[in-house]
Amino acid sequence: MVKIGSIELGEFPLLLAPMEDVSDPPFRILCKEAGADLVFTEFISSEGLIRDASKSVQKLDILEEERPVGIQIFGAELESMRQSARIVEAARPDLLDINYGCPVTKVVCKEAGAGILRNIPKMVSLTEAIVRSTNLPVTVKTRLGWDDSTKYVVEVAERLQDVGIKAISIHGRTRAQMYKGEADWSLIAEVKNNPRMHIPVFGNGDIDTPEKARDYRARYGVDGVMIGRASIGYPWVFREIKHFLQTGEHLAPPTLPERVETCRRHVRHSVAWKGPILGILEMRRHYTNYFKGLPGIKPLRSQLVTVATLEEVDAILDEVLPTYSEFVFA
Repeated sequence: MVKIGSIELGEFPLLLAPMEDVSDPPFRILCKEAGADLVFTEFISSEGLIRDASKSVQKLDILEEERPVGIQIFGAELESMRQSARIVEAARPDLLDINYGCPVTKVVCKEAGAGILRNIPKMVSLTEAIVRSTNLPVTVKTRLGWDDSTKYVVEVAERLQDVGIKAISIHGRTRAQMYKGEADWSLIAEVKNNPRMHIPVFGNGDIDTPEKARDYRARYGVDGVMIGRASIGYPWVFREIKHFLQTGEHLAPPTLPERVETCRRHVRHSVAWKGPILGILEMRRHYTNYFKGLPGIKPLRSQLVTVATLEEVDAILDEVLPTYSEFVFA
């Protein structure tokens, strides 16, 4: 049984990665229903939280149905991160996660996210301060290093464990790689196989099929895997991986009616949570995967990403089933 503090996650948990403008409550609920064992919020700016910025505060919203859920924060200033930890605790998540992996320039240039990988002592001291600032279990998501010459993640993981984190998730790329090339899990395995490590170690990067989840589990010995991009518009990836790990057999893909209904639910929840403009806008990245494999998908997607109202989205979705009534996903 894999545990983060007192949170039990099963034998080989599947985690939904925190993704900006993706892992919001509407999407997290769908992933939870599909089998995700632990979900995370979008990353939240510590500076935004302490200044009560509406976008940052809204990201604190969590629903009982999605538990266990972690709220992820990022920042570089000690006092801001301490205050943020207290604000997060008041929102009552199951754990607090620190983002030390975001490679985006506007984050990195402030020595936040993956930017702190160039200052490991600060990373450790900041983590220790946050652990002391909250009663929540604290976890970390990070990368192998800043670039190929600074892959210190084995040492970093041990030091972060020593100051009190309860689990670590490692993306198998450096900041210099961004999301390019193949993720290298060999150093993630070194972290897991370090005899001094006793907290759960989760691997992240390129898990997009049930076979990869099985093979990476066997090859690298991680306690679980974190799934990001493969889940966008396809929350069923969690149930497909779980079924394959349990039976060795592939689960039938979701039917077209299931895809349409799930997409419709997603859009409605998105609009209810974010409002009619942003709710429609941020759904656009999901449509391709919801209907991937349909012949003539391009015109359908083009329509969905250009309309601006819930009524227009509904009208397009109403046409999908009669148009593709004979189609079966393989």
